[in-house]
Amino acid sequence: MMASIPLDLDGYTDLPPGLIANVVTYLEMPSPTIRPARPAPELSVRRIMSPTLDEYRALYRRIGHDWLWFSRIRMPDETLRAMLEDPNTEVYFLERDGAPIGLAELRRAKPEAGNVEIGMFGVVPEARGSGAGSVLMASALESAWRGDTRRVWLHTCTFDDPAAIHFYRKHGFQPFKFAIEVSEDPRLLGLLPPTAGRHVALIEPKQAG
Repeated sequence: MMASIPLDLDGYTDLPPGLIANVVTYLEMPSPTIRPARPAPELSVRRIMSPTLDEYRALYRRIGHDWLWFSRIRMPDETLRAMLEDPNTEVYFLERDGAPIGLAELRRAKPEAGNVEIGMFGVVPEARGSGAGSVLMASALESAWRGDTRRVWLHTCTFDDPAAIHFYRKHGFQPFKFAIEVSEDPRLLGLLPPTAGRHVALIEPKQAG
């Protein structure tokens, strides 16, 4: 477990070796706003009931390699399995001609709260800019707003695709909060290869002696 780091809220804070930090932006949609996607007959969105860890993580890695996604890789198998099998979690794969190219993961809070989080969202590199993300988002929002939902929210960060904020705002989300996330560099932990997240500097801790 990492030690606490005093944070200067009016300046710079040096991080201990091996740690990385990014700014997280939280966005919300307080009422249904579903932007129709351009028709794409070769694309379909399918809910995956109790996906296997291997198929889930394989798609997660393909989507997240460039953006340094690692939370689901680091998560213990039993924890991830319990989350994916939780009835309040919904997993959707965007498929092109039957092959998965996108992931949307919805998590519903307790019924009285009426909040739905889009916990994971993305498409594989070869599908970016093709309209596939809009197809997946339209379907995810249709699912999220079923029932007594009163608010849908998600978050992105400065490690993510630079176009993410614009994409989410285009689909009706509005930012409402910033946060700073500090974590151990997953490349130094061996969770991701050194080639992951090339836009985030890889700083090797200096060896003593």
